[in-house]
Amino acid sequence: MTRILDGKATAAAIRAEVAERVRELTAAGHRPPGLTAVLVGEDPASQAYVGSKVRGCAEVGMVSRTITPPATISESELLGIVDGLNRDETVDGILVQLPLPSQISEKKVVERISPEKDVDGFHPVSVGRLWLDQEGFTPATPTGIVELLKRNGIPLAGKRAVVVGRSAIVGKPMAGLLLREHCTVTVCHSRTADLPSVTREADILVAAVGRPAFLGGEHVREGAMVIDVGINRISDPAQVERLFPGDEDRRRQLAAKGYTIVGDVHYTEIAPKAGAITPVPGGVGPLTVAMVLFNTLKAARLRQELSGGAR
Repeated sequence: MTRILDGKATAAAIRAEVAERVRELTAAGHRPPGLTAVLVGEDPASQAYVGSKVRGCAEVGMVSRTITPPATISESELLGIVDGLNRDETVDGILVQLPLPSQISEKKVVERISPEKDVDGFHPVSVGRLWLDQEGFTPATPTGIVELLKRNGIPLAGKRAVVVGRSAIVGKPMAGLLLREHCTVTVCHSRTADLPSVTREADILVAAVGRPAFLGGEHVREGAMVIDVGINRISDPAQVERLFPGDEDRRRQLAAKGYTIVGDVHYTEIAPKAGAITPVPGGVGPLTVAMVLFNTLKAARLRQELSGGAR
């Protein structure tokens, strides 16, 4: 029987561990970790994501703040905000929510964040440390996936892992983290020839392409561990029925919200073949916020020169 990898439960366990370490920190007379998010404009998806991070901070006893400049802010003004946060000794983690308006270079903004406060793990220094196996911050989503696999007792060393997608946020760091765990890693992308023949080699298959139900039954071998990173909205009733035939819950979601959330894998085709799989929603998504909180605790401990980082 296919195991369902419960990201909600794993994320709750991580948050509880972070909360305990924050209590230990403050009980020893140290200040609580501080996380500041910069949310430019009023994108609903970004607002919801930043809101979840703020709620997470409150849950674990961290101090959070959200700065909300208008979408018309200039690049120099935004860089000035980042500079101020870099200087602020009460701020341990800085998150600049992406994407940014077209007049602003995301590359310049990310590179302006102090590497010691880069809890998103996107700064070039953080990327370099990942690939050089040095201590540093790694992006929340792929880091959360490794935690999910480990905490569910799924062995990694020696396994063949295939990552479909090569983004700087998920695909590339996912490959780096799996290499750290001694997997043999293949990264696939839009120009990969005969994709199904490659993905069928995977013991661990990570789908991170941003296309609804892109991977089907022909892409996975029997017993593979399938990690679905995708979060896609679909609103076409015919497409919902094709992907989830006879699923009354999906029909009700579509009727109530006008859409339903699906991943990058065709769940009804792949789940019966997989040894384990993450659902969408409730799989990878909850882990992202949990690992941002973990990274913020780690940053606070390092910046206060306490041993052991977040562990």
